[in-house]
Amino acid sequence: MPPEPLDLTPEDLHRRLQAGDDLQLIDVREEMEFEYCHLPGSQLVPLDELPRRVAEIRTEGPVVMICHHGVRSAHAAGYLRHLGRTNVLNLRGGVDAWALRVDPNFPVY
Repeated sequence: MPPEPLDLTPEDLHRRLQAGDDLQLIDVREEMEFEYCHLPGSQLVPLDELPRRVAEIRTEGPVVMICHHGVRSAHAAGYLRHLGRTNVLNLRGGVDAWALRVDPNFPVY
């Protein structure tokens, strides 16, 4: 059984982005949610499309999976871990936690 995906707090993600870390940000929400709000630089790969779009997820360097509250992204990260990807992190609490703990101007829904 693959290891559970590691969580990344919103504060940790913010620090890493500020430091210029080379992170691939994958947002697994639906297109409507992504259009309403998303982290700059994130790429939309809806959860139901992930199996056929897995080649878009890099195999080297950290990948951060993102959703609204961290549940769908945890499933996505777990799926990628099951495929043998060890470079996958889950944004704990999703964009909702990002808005509450990092950027109070980030839209919430």
